[in-house]
Amino acid sequence: MSPERPARRTKTRAVETTHVDVLIVGAGLSGIGVAARLRREHPERTLAILESRAASGGTWDLFRYPGIRSDSDVQTYGYDFKPWKGRKALAPAADILGYIRETAREYDIEGCIRYHHKVIRADWSPADARWTITARVGDGNETATFTASWFFCAAGYYNYDKGYTPQFPGADRFAGQIVHPQHWPEDLDYAGKKVVVIGSGSTAVTLIPAMADATEHVTMLQRSPTYIIPLPAEDALYDLFRRILGDERGYRLTRKKNIAQNVWLYKLCRRFPRQMRAIIRWLNKRMLPAGFDVDTHFNPRYDPWDQRLCVVPGGDLFKTIRKGKASVVTDTIETFTETGIALSSGEHLDADIIITATGLDLLALGGVELSIDGELIDITKRLAFKGTMLSDIPNFSFAVGYVNAPWTLKVDLVAEFLCRLLTQMDRRGATVAVAENDRPDMQTRPLLDFAAGYIQRSLGLWPQAGTEDPWNLQMDYYRDVVVLRDTPVDDGTLTFAKAEPAPTRSQRDLARPD
Repeated sequence: MSPERPARRTKTRAVETTHVDVLIVGAGLSGIGVAARLRREHPERTLAILESRAASGGTWDLFRYPGIRSDSDVQTYGYDFKPWKGRKALAPAADILGYIRETAREYDIEGCIRYHHKVIRADWSPADARWTITARVGDGNETATFTASWFFCAAGYYNYDKGYTPQFPGADRFAGQIVHPQHWPEDLDYAGKKVVVIGSGSTAVTLIPAMADATEHVTMLQRSPTYIIPLPAEDALYDLFRRILGDERGYRLTRKKNIAQNVWLYKLCRRFPRQMRAIIRWLNKRMLPAGFDVDTHFNPRYDPWDQRLCVVPGGDLFKTIRKGKASVVTDTIETFTETGIALSSGEHLDADIIITATGLDLLALGGVELSIDGELIDITKRLAFKGTMLSDIPNFSFAVGYVNAPWTLKVDLVAEFLCRLLTQMDRRGATVAVAENDRPDMQTRPLLDFAAGYIQRSLGLWPQAGTEDPWNLQMDYYRDVVVLRDTPVDDGTLTFAKAEPAPTRSQRDLARPD
């Protein structure tokens, strides 16, 4: 691996700026993965990562609630170039965080990260063929300026500052604690307490088994059921493959197996919803106590994979219910009271602590304002090119993972595509690559076309997808492999150009005759 090249520093109008070849927003799973890919395939390029928080790891450093783990198997959630060596099928947050930071150390990325740098705007200069990126430093009004030849947004898709909490009537009357999992207090004492968890998504089904043994009782209060399926706590075939083939080849084979499982489970659910509903119901019933009302509490109104399926390792949620440490109530909230929650049915749930596992508040491109020559861009009017660039915005790309498959599968493909694109630009001597939309009359559809509430609440914030290639990229991993990995970058869908950056002041002074 080549040693890190120092970032070039230039002076423009007496304001010192830092210039890099590629600037990445976000030092989480996506940002570190993109940077590592660039280190592998373009070690000659300079990098910077701007991270708004004080530490790397993104989601896996931010969330601190009990039991937090992945809801995708680690062989497909890990990077394709770095084997996962843990045994658990669904990894705890600490292990994922360690994996991300180990990757950063292995590829000498940590020195490229600027913490407490929140990117607020980025302006493209056609004359200079570069981005000027402004970041707020810390909590004050100080800003820092960077320029970059390529700007990559790996800020994820939700707001790190706050989670989504509906307005609950009477919430101010409740005498106990109300906690959102995104802002979990380090000193929260729930031992021997009555706890109500509002929600039935992946956060709720993770929290409840992790908390239940310490509480007096924990209740999952849901407005409507979610599909929940058990997954073995460990992947026995992965252990076998590693013993026979070694870590790297065993990881790759397991990854291929698990990708196929994920893709075909999704396809089967979409193609045969009635039959898949029956299978999931059968799995739930056999793990729940005798006489449990499965059709009320685990029989959603929608078809499988209209929304994301929740996965529980070893069926831990069902085991917790079977032991009597947790219960499920399907009802709507009338009002919070001083001692708990009054439900529309007339029932009252006593609670010392209420946890609002009610979802995420999404944020497109990390809230960064994009402009070209000072003119603000409305990203909701732009189309996503091959799911990673935006129409008519040069030298810019972003990563948003799958909503129906492990996040990292898409990030790996997007990072690989960027490296191939930079290689093509080098071959051509080009400094600019842009996806021009020559079909302004094309019909569009939502980029994140998914029925989940957190997606539906934010559809108006995101770029659009087209209905024709190369703007029509579905949430389909195998199709993405064809488009992003197997199709030549120079397939006629991108425009390449060469623009010479304007000379800096010092360069003009050197060129001036005596």
